[in-house]
Formats: sequence, C-alpha cells, structure tokens
Amino acid sequence: MKFATKAIHAGVEPDPTTGAIMTPIYQTSTYVQESPGKHKGYEYSRTHNPTRTALQNALAALENGKHGICYASGLAATDAVLKLFRPGDEIIATNDIYGGTYRIMKKIYEPFGLVFHFVDMSDIKEIEKVISEKTKMIWVETPTNPLLKIIDIEAVTSVCKQKGILSVVDNTFASPYLQNPLDQGADIVMHSVTKYLGGHSDTVMGALIVNDDDLAKQLAFIQNASGAVPGPQDCFLVLRGIKTLHIRMQRHCENAKVVSLWLEDHPKVGKVYYPGLPSHEGHLLATRQMRGYGGIISFELKGDNYEEAVHVMESLEVFSLGESLGGVESLCTHPASMTHASIPKEEREKVGLKDTLIRLSVGIEDVEDLIEDLAQAIG
Repeated sequence: MKFATKAIHAGVEPDPTTGAIMTPIYQTSTYVQESPGKHKGYEYSRTHNPTRTALQNALAALENGKHGICYASGLAATDAVLKLFRPGDEIIATNDIYGGTYRIMKKIYEPFGLVFHFVDMSDIKEIEKVISEKTKMIWVETPTNPLLKIIDIEAVTSVCKQKGILSVVDNTFASPYLQNPLDQGADIVMHSVTKYLGGHSDTVMGALIVNDDDLAKQLAFIQNASGAVPGPQDCFLVLRGIKTLHIRMQRHCENAKVVSLWLEDHPKVGKVYYPGLPSHEGHLLATRQMRGYGGIISFELKGDNYEEAVHVMESLEVFSLGESLGGVESLCTHPASMTHASIPKEEREKVGLKDTLIRLSVGIEDVEDLIEDLAQAIG
C-alpha cells in the first residue's frame, strides 16, 4: 500500500456498531466487564482506548513499523524512552537538538544518574569517540532543530548494531512522508505528533514507533504505568489530520523551497539553513536519505544585529510569531528565547545557534503571500 492510501486508510476500520466511516471518539474512562477480568479488550482508558488504538495502528503503518505507542506530548514520549535506562548508563545525543529534549535530559534525568554526551553527529567519528561500554543509546534528530543539519541515519544505526546500542530517531521535522528511520535501521522512531502529524496546531501529543515486540511491551508498560496518555478527542483530531499529511507535506516542501531560494538571494540575508538548497552542507545526504526537504527554514540577517532580527519578527503579518511548527499556517520562531531558551547561551553558541537566528515553519498558504510578507518585514 502506498503512502497516500495508508494515510487515509491504515489502522482505521468502519465502526462495527454503526458502520461509521470515521473512528468514533470513545469518551469513556472505563468499560463494563462480563465477569471479573473478562472484557472485550478494554478495561480502563489509561491502559487502552479504541480511538487511541486506531491512531497507534495508523502511525505504526505510516512509519512501516509494527507497534505505535502514543503519549500526552512529544516530551512524554521522550520521557518514556529515557525510563528504559538506569543510573550510570550513558546516552549520546545530537548537539543541535530541541531545547525541551536537552532540558529533560540535563535537568530531569542527569540528576538521577544518567550521563549525556552531546556531539556533532554530522561526523560519525565524533560519535565513535565517546562510545564506551556504558553507552546504551544514541539519540538522533534529523533534520536537526533549529540549524537543519542532516545526520546519516544508516551510518549511526550501523554503529549502534555493531555495539549493541539502542538507536532512536526524532523524525518530527521530516514526518513519515519524507523519511522512515525504521527502514534505515533505527530501533525507535519518535514524533512530536503535535507538529506535522496533527498538522493543525490544535492538539499536543507524542508517539513512539518500533518493530521489536519486547521493546514495544516495555514502552507500553511505561505508557500505562506512568499515565502520560493522550485523550480520545486528541487522538481523533490526529486521525483526521494524518489523512491529509501527504498533500500538506507536498505543499510545505514546495513553499519552503521557493522561500529558501528567495531568502538566499536577498541582499540583507546572511545565511539560510535549508537542506533543499545546494549550498547546504547536508544537501546531498538529504537528497539520498529523504524524499523531500521539509517545511522548516532558519536564517540569519547580515550583520547579526539582534534588534534588527527582532524588528523583522515583530513586523511579520502572515507569519505568526509563536512556538511550535508543522501546522497549516506559517509560523516564525526565535529559538534562543523560545524553543531553545532552556539551553545555556554558551552551549547554544557552541553549536552555532545565534541569538539572531530566525526559524520559519513554512505553511501551505499561497507562497506569493509568504514572500510578500517576508519582503515587507525584512525591507
């Protein structure tokens, strides 16, 4: 089954009671049992809910995986992965990483004894330098947030398999439409479902997709035992959202390519970070590894003037200034003060994240309007 067909049909069956083509919202906390312990597969909605089951099956199918496990947010999904480890275990993560991921690793789990190494994964040798007998997982984000670096998934997962290390890929920026890390050797794929999968900025959710049965059981146990589950209304919204994922992603990619080329040619723009540009250092790898380049662009103005960058962000009218990404509407974000504010300034600067960096989530509006908006804001 090809992607567009899966996006519309995978994991979803007509309601057996009424024949409803859309999965019902099972807004219930508990289920009547025929006899103690004898039920129809559902006993309590923290453990299982039919609407959530349909979504988990759909997400697994989109990532070519066997098991999908949904959580209350992307960070709740990340939290579930980190709960697989014990004090003294070491984890290697991308150094250009979402601020919330950095925060939960450094501020929550490091005090509990986990050890984290943040390295530049654009060079596989940098990863190999810090692998030890205590290394239990490598956490990859590609494209990275917010500098859009491209990491070779197959190269990383190959090292993981040789060393017996778990590999996790945060696939939020690409979505299953553009790449499928499980097919490239990853053990776990993580999504902030809030973003492209939901696609309409109206729900918060996370998900993990795996092939290994035992790993799926561990993660499902953590999902139930810790209780960070999404409600059925949110699951319904995401089920609806993924039905248009393929056509939304096509438009996101088309618009971002046009906007990136326009920015690269603008006399006031210093640097543009977008893997679809031939000038991007990861362009060839992205071309080989992905089926498109995504809808996220970061850029800097010439002169690195902070006040000027703020003026541009405040002047935008079609692009809304706010956190998040992946919705149908275009958003502008200032990573240093918003999505990555939890990362110390000196650490941000080490990886090249300047206070003047502007990140765009290019929506699916008419691209001419987006360019006109950027033109009036940049001047």
